[in-house]
Amino acid sequence: MSARRRRRAAAEQEEEEKEEEEAGSDKEVDLEERLCELDLTSDSDVPDVPPPTDSTPEILKRALSGLSARWKNWWIRGILTLAMISGFFMIIYMGSFMLMLLVLSIQVKCYHEIITIGYRVYHSYDLPWFRSLSWYFLLCVNYFFYGETVADYFATFVQRREQLQFLIRYHRFISFALYLTGFCMFVLSLVKKHYRLQFYMFAWTHVTLLITVTQSHLVIQNLFEGMIWFLVPISSVICNDITAYIFGFFFGRTPLIKLSPKKTWEGFIGGFFSTVVFGFIFSYFLAQHQYFVCPVEYNSETNRFVTECEPSELFQMKKYSVPPLLQAVLGWETVNMYPFQMHSFALSTFASLIGPFGGFFASGFKRAFKIKDFADTIPGHGGIMDRFDCQYLMATFVHVYITSFIRGPNPSKLLKQLLILQPEQQLIVYKTLKSHLVEKGILQPSLRG
Repeated sequence: MSARRRRRAAAEQEEEEKEEEEAGSDKEVDLEERLCELDLTSDSDVPDVPPPTDSTPEILKRALSGLSARWKNWWIRGILTLAMISGFFMIIYMGSFMLMLLVLSIQVKCYHEIITIGYRVYHSYDLPWFRSLSWYFLLCVNYFFYGETVADYFATFVQRREQLQFLIRYHRFISFALYLTGFCMFVLSLVKKHYRLQFYMFAWTHVTLLITVTQSHLVIQNLFEGMIWFLVPISSVICNDITAYIFGFFFGRTPLIKLSPKKTWEGFIGGFFSTVVFGFIFSYFLAQHQYFVCPVEYNSETNRFVTECEPSELFQMKKYSVPPLLQAVLGWETVNMYPFQMHSFALSTFASLIGPFGGFFASGFKRAFKIKDFADTIPGHGGIMDRFDCQYLMATFVHVYITSFIRGPNPSKLLKQLLILQPEQQLIVYKTLKSHLVEKGILQPSLRG
């Protein structure tokens, strides 16, 4: 009897273990199903954004009514592209200050387009203060960055106006206090059952600020180094966008990336070579004029931006030896060119090889929210952000490139900073500099010691 009981108990124990294993596997399956359901619901919770309306002028619609959709889009894009380029050159003619206003306007519009997508997607939740806080944070960040620019480049101008000295002296503290105010307002606006969504929107706003405001600030920093550092990179991206579209339109057969089905390898390669040649030639013409190569400085006496200087070595013609392999092809042993043209090769290469990834990133963003364009501001092109998605990557690269390979000590900026100091501090700097120059043998020691 004892042997039978032991066998029966062992059999019952095996059955219990099997049931526990099956129950555990069922729990794992249920957990996986729940996770999958969460993933699906997270996608399905995002409602479709209403498609943008067609903003093409009626005169263009009537003029192109007999063409196919493909060629109609070609002509609309082409006409509007020429109009935008013409307006851009007109603003360049109007000077640096107008270019800065243009950059600021583009920044605000790009920010508006991205924030509006978030507002449309989550409009049904009726989040409190979302739009107000978004614009408030934009003002705070712009106040910080442009205040830094004013303190850096217009120190002499600020020094002459007592009402501005307090703002500049405590600029960072004021900026931080303004941001903290917005942060506290966000915390007070949190509503039960919508916490997660509100934090999504908080992150959305800050990422948008990072993409738009920070990059536009770098664009203006590049402009102060000389208009050529602003025009060549921006024009290279525009050239790459246009030529890649042309090559892809006529010769495109091989898809480049799934995020942008219309992008082809033929357009990508054709855009690269076209952009490099364009950047080399365009920089040659710009390097001949002080208006484009001199750093942009503010003249406090005339209250105007000036671009007058003795061009640096980058913009002085030099003779270079042609590599032996190219001598047989070109028939030249030497060639005269500006050193900046070599740098333009690096800028054009980045604009055509890495710059398009900004566009791919934007394409992925639009696909995530099931929209074709960021807005319908420009017929045939979409929104402002659709045209400047590659420019922001370019602005960061140019700024890093200048600080890494070009920019050296700036005596004029250092002198402006010294003039802000108190007389006692200026005297200490003078004595220290004088003793240093005497030790170097550059100055003779005074007889009075």
